[in-house]
Amino acid sequence: MHAALPSVGVIGLGAMGLGIAKTLRSNGFLVHVCDVRAEAAAAFASEGGVACATPAALAAACTVVVSVVVNAAQNEAVLYGADGVAGAAQPGSTYVMCSTVDPNWSIAQETRLNAMGLHYVDAPISGGAAKAASGQMTMMTSAKPQAYAAADAVLNAMAGKVYRLGDQAGAGSKVKIINQLLAGVHIAVAAEAMALGLREGVDAAALYEVITHSAGNSWMFENRMAHVLAADYTPLSAVDIFVKDLGLVLDTARASKFPLPLAATAHQMFMQASTAGYGREDDSAVIKIFPGITLPSAQEATP
Repeated sequence: MHAALPSVGVIGLGAMGLGIAKTLRSNGFLVHVCDVRAEAAAAFASEGGVACATPAALAAACTVVVSVVVNAAQNEAVLYGADGVAGAAQPGSTYVMCSTVDPNWSIAQETRLNAMGLHYVDAPISGGAAKAASGQMTMMTSAKPQAYAAADAVLNAMAGKVYRLGDQAGAGSKVKIINQLLAGVHIAVAAEAMALGLREGVDAAALYEVITHSAGNSWMFENRMAHVLAADYTPLSAVDIFVKDLGLVLDTARASKFPLPLAATAHQMFMQASTAGYGREDDSAVIKIFPGITLPSAQEATP
């Protein structure tokens, strides 16, 4: 099947990137991978694929490069740093940028890479590690028609829903920023609600059961408060991710003097959790900022 498909590489094998790489492999692509942890790339390659030592080596072998790193700074390093993608990519190759970034930064990268003869797809992602691994995540994309044409097969294989939001970079990142506003506020208010229940002596598992079957439920309450009940703060998405993402939300709104009171409050909650030492824990650890509560322990039953 490989000969009929574009050669594809994935840079960044975190929770989402590894799932994307596995999804592409299961869809018949020969997937090249690169990660700062050489052992992660080697482990993926041992089950089928090619491990590359540098982004440049990956770019030289692939016509579509999917970047699943954390932020704009890491994308800059991947693209333009020593052994970067931009200097080694084949003419006409496409860079698919899946991070949550400032929309203006994304717009600038399209211009810069186009000037180098490369295509660019603004393509933030959502859905979590499980949906990335099953090919059911959501992509919020915007790109020029030529970029879509080059990357179409890869995008459709990666995600269950690929939204095309505009014919140039920026729109995808703007929609992702709005999604992160809601996600961050929902996690913060879910933690607040659970904390109030604990403070008032309500059984945590019973509260979870009732809320998840009532009008007050949200996807974030159901997903993240299950982590709290299990006392499992393994970082599928860390507190510091929302320090960054809600910061981007507020920066975007501030540029047009647009008020975001709930997003600002949620950002302060994640900032407080990070300062208290929970930055690298799961974002549900924002509940730990509330005083006078006893959180469920790992020994207690989970829903």
